[in-house]
Amino acid sequence: MAPFSLPMQRINSFPAIVDHQTHTLILGTMPGVTSLQKYEYYGYAQNQFWKIMFTVFHELPVSTIYDEKVALLQKNNIGLWDVLHGCERVGSLDSKIKNHIENDIPRLLNNYPTISKILFNGKESHRYFIRAFGVIEGIEYHVMPSTSPAYTIKFDEKLKLWSQALQR
Repeated sequence: MAPFSLPMQRINSFPAIVDHQTHTLILGTMPGVTSLQKYEYYGYAQNQFWKIMFTVFHELPVSTIYDEKVALLQKNNIGLWDVLHGCERVGSLDSKIKNHIENDIPRLLNNYPTISKILFNGKESHRYFIRAFGVIEGIEYHVMPSTSPAYTIKFDEKLKLWSQALQR
């Protein structure tokens, strides 16, 4: 009997969450399966992204309402997007990405000149960004520990590193 395998699926990321007050842009690679189903950035309950954001900005408990989560970021001049616009992938792991197309991040930065800092949510988003765009003048970069539960450093360590980068 042949082993069961899931079909490769073509998926697309969400529109950027950004406005003309945004100074920090957080870039992931591509939303996971649960996030795509919910149509929410970091929709997987075990992902620590929202817990980190609400803890850093002293807004605990973490809201369960997506619009309130987005409002917290906007209140703190933070935007969200993904490096990739689309790809083929089975499951949620970045290592399974094939045939990717990047978002037009240089155009976004040109349209929102207040953005001066990019935080990459994990090494893969940084790798895809650098490969596609190189280093863009005038932008401060930070490669952050992934908020994914697959990246297993302790929450307190992730929180400390994210807090330091967000407070600069």
